[in-house]
Amino acid sequence: MTFFVRISGSLPTMQKVFFRNAVALVIAVITLFANGGDFHIDKKNRVDILMRCLFGTSGVVANFYAIDRLDLSDANMLNKLSPFFAIIMSIPILKEKPNRTDVIATIIAFVGALFIIRPTGASMRVIPALSGLYGGFGAGMAYVFVRKLGKKGERTPIIVMCFSLFSCLVSAPFLLFNYQHMETWQLICLIMAGVSAAVGQFGITSAYKFAPAKDISVFDYTQVIFAALWGILFLGEIPEWMSIIGYVIIIGVAVFRWHKARTKTD
Repeated sequence: MTFFVRISGSLPTMQKVFFRNAVALVIAVITLFANGGDFHIDKKNRVDILMRCLFGTSGVVANFYAIDRLDLSDANMLNKLSPFFAIIMSIPILKEKPNRTDVIATIIAFVGALFIIRPTGASMRVIPALSGLYGGFGAGMAYVFVRKLGKKGERTPIIVMCFSLFSCLVSAPFLLFNYQHMETWQLICLIMAGVSAAVGQFGITSAYKFAPAKDISVFDYTQVIFAALWGILFLGEIPEWMSIIGYVIIIGVAVFRWHKARTKTD
């Protein structure tokens, strides 16, 4: 997804957001029709769905802004801080108290993020990096509300549809005032970004259906490896050594948390 967003060129961020989510919206609506066409949202879930939409949409916008201005691997790694933000925000929202391992892992992960952000005063890099960091925060908050909705029994297609529709409605006005003409190849790139994101979501959802989270959650971090690989092969992006240190730290603590969770449960 991030690769197709990048190669689509210098289109406005909100234009990219609209087309990426429009594809997901179509898929979610088709899924709901295939399952009986019930679009009802329980009244008790509406505020949580709105919060999921707000944080999810703002996180996607921030992530896309970072993707266009940072190396693919850097932008992806900052977005992958979302599980650690989810740990923090689960305390006030879900009343879930993290254990000592989670606390230590979160602190170390943010140290790793500093190696990627590298706040040296060069605002041209720091601003996109901070945007990427917020993208991780927005995604983490969205995951918290998805978990909360899951506990209330809300259906996955409804959550996906509401998020995609909300994102399209938010980004559509920007298209009216700041639409940039797209070549056919650019439109194809944005459609492929949406398809890639949807396929990834179906893949991870299927994975969680057939295996416990403790066994598979760490594999989500392979996204960073693939992003770095596409960046090297097609965009000539070689990650800086400080970024690589940050990757090792963040992925390392993610693997450590995964191992501890498996050991504790097994």
